[in-house]
Amino acid sequence: MKVNFFKSLCVASLTVSVIGCSTFNAPKETVAASDKTAIQVDSRFQAYSAESFMANKGSVKEIKNINHYVRGLMHQLADNIKYVNQNTPIAVMSFVLLDSDLQKTTLVGNQIAESFVHEVHKFGLPVLDYKTTDFFRISEDGDFIFSRDYMELRTDLPIDYVLTGTLTKHQKGYLVNARIIGIKSKAVVASAQGLVPDYAIKSLQNTKNNDGIPLRRG
Repeated sequence: MKVNFFKSLCVASLTVSVIGCSTFNAPKETVAASDKTAIQVDSRFQAYSAESFMANKGSVKEIKNINHYVRGLMHQLADNIKYVNQNTPIAVMSFVLLDSDLQKTTLVGNQIAESFVHEVHKFGLPVLDYKTTDFFRISEDGDFIFSRDYMELRTDLPIDYVLTGTLTKHQKGYLVNARIIGIKSKAVVASAQGLVPDYAIKSLQNTKNNDGIPLRRG
């Protein structure tokens, strides 16, 4: 009787051990699979974080240039933009001096426009560069396809909206008022405001070495 009880106890113990082992091993496989997935996701996240960290590290270490502030203005425009989409081409015009007859600009105004060409394109909207001619010149000074002579430029471009704005000299830099305007309706469909600090302005240099203010004509 004691022997039978001992055998039964051993069988029961062996059964529990087998069940315990199978129960214990299954989660190990599940955990291993989960760990593998987690490692893959984590490695992607770390790679992305490292790239973002290096980009931020570089931007903090270096002095921010005018493109940085134009990027901030573009974020503002994107936050309140209306009607503009991938089927509505945009042209980017020079930013003009507010205290002028609105027919004068500076190297600052033109560089802001150039920076916006990149930002609008990166945002995913079609940008038309109306200063591109239908021909190119090759000379000892270089190879050229841009022009500011309106007689050399096309007038039939399908431009629906323009991005432009005004500049006001401030004791700490330039106040920038940017807007996107419908060509036909003249309606403002997006707007932004910001300050470009003086150090970012002074870092620009033009052909006259005059603090980047007047442009050489002709």
